[in-house]
Amino acid sequence: MSIGAMEKLDLSASRTSVNLAPAELIEEAIRRGEGTLASNGALVCKTGTFTGRCPKDKYLEDTPAIHDKIWWGKVNQPITPDQFALCEQIATKYLNKQDELFVFEGFAGADPAHRLGVRVVTEQAWHSLFASTLFIKQGSEAAGGSTDWNHDWTILNAGKRLLTDEECKALGVTNKTIIVQSLEKRTVVILGTEYAGEIKKSIFYAMNFDMPEVGVFPMHCSANVDKKDPSNVALFFGLSGTGKTTLSADPNRALIGDDEHGWGPGGVFNFEGGCYAKCINLSPEGEPEIYAAIKFGSVLENVIMKDGREPDYEDGSLTENTRVTYPVDYIPGAQIPSMGSHPKNVIFLTADAFGVMPPMSKLTPEQAMYYFINGYTSKLAGTEAGVKEPEPNFSPCFGGPFMPRQPVEYAKMLAERIEKHGANVWLLNTGWTGGPYGTGNRFSLKYTRAMVTAILSGQLADVKTEADPIFGLNIPVSVPGVPDEVLKPRATWADGSAYDAKAKELAAKFRDNAAKFEMSDAVKNAGPKG
Repeated sequence: MSIGAMEKLDLSASRTSVNLAPAELIEEAIRRGEGTLASNGALVCKTGTFTGRCPKDKYLEDTPAIHDKIWWGKVNQPITPDQFALCEQIATKYLNKQDELFVFEGFAGADPAHRLGVRVVTEQAWHSLFASTLFIKQGSEAAGGSTDWNHDWTILNAGKRLLTDEECKALGVTNKTIIVQSLEKRTVVILGTEYAGEIKKSIFYAMNFDMPEVGVFPMHCSANVDKKDPSNVALFFGLSGTGKTTLSADPNRALIGDDEHGWGPGGVFNFEGGCYAKCINLSPEGEPEIYAAIKFGSVLENVIMKDGREPDYEDGSLTENTRVTYPVDYIPGAQIPSMGSHPKNVIFLTADAFGVMPPMSKLTPEQAMYYFINGYTSKLAGTEAGVKEPEPNFSPCFGGPFMPRQPVEYAKMLAERIEKHGANVWLLNTGWTGGPYGTGNRFSLKYTRAMVTAILSGQLADVKTEADPIFGLNIPVSVPGVPDEVLKPRATWADGSAYDAKAKELAAKFRDNAAKFEMSDAVKNAGPKG
């Protein structure tokens, strides 16, 4: 189909509200019927048909300038410049027909030396509130008071606009939803999904491409720092639902950020100004800091409310991927601006649905690179469209869906920094024990917290370890606050032979997956042997 003359986006003052305060956006969202207030003051919104990301509907404009830098495949699906222009025109025409538009203009990147200016254009007030909560506001303490904003990236969110059959044919797609991104034009177009996480992850994807160009390693991880020792910084890598947000929200440590960071010449810095936490089965006992952060200014997504508009965090009838968005400074004692020194400890988090990975192991440098490249975990229910129960999954660098470049490029950046700064690397399984999903149980959060505390306090610096016979991982023989038998996964299974079979099955999957990547013999030999 013909694109015709490109229509310009109309952001005239008469129809556009720019950088409204949270209270104003909440009023607008309620007035427009986009959400309601919960008893705790949070705005509760529904995301429509999609309650998780749509990675199969994400495409990247393929141009000569970026082609050779991209890891093309299932994650990075190409779209032509003409097809990208068609999507941009569809979104522009749709947004220009709206009576009102809401625009957020702020920053991605707490470090002023590595900061990008982000403009998010939406038709819904609550999406603008989401953006203003997740990114860094101009003039805020998180921005160091800076209002020196330059326009780098644009997101056009036309989430209610579905593609027509004719448009699908022209784009070569079957679904009426599409998210397209142009690294050259620095523009994102969202059509056909109201799930706000697409806004957040598109800018993370942008940072994952832009930051290596300036010597910054982009990371899908949370970070915190000891309140009494600013040199004691920790990173927690992992996909959604593995515990990044939960474990980094620690009353004894200052939160730097819960999901996306850069590791530059001066240390670690948050890409964002807010947190985006899963809240299924959330409780004040299990996650007190996150529970308390849900108040006026926060956004609850797809959470069911009981009588009196009380959020029911145990109700997953709409989705298991219920979410809350809140500013970083809603966590008491958070590090503002969100920056820290070079980390002493790097923790990989995996939710093993096979139930065979050790709950804790200390990695050699070669093992660190091996397990980072493979990025084994499980997709948890609701995180992506169509995922109903945990699925074993390899996600390179614990963030494959957001990586435009080759995984080995990111792994080398991690290895260089670990070696230069002497960081310890650990692998924690926050998934299943005593059997696979459906038979075993999720690891106790109490025990996982005890393991993290022992790591960060230095109690395990010289701990004695025993090598796992199948995975070769070095398992501590004892951890304060954790029963010894919990540390050895085979001992938690009723049938040892069943464990052996399942562990060997997973080990084979590791070897098959590792064969896809270039790695030295030393790194390849650091993987499972069984």
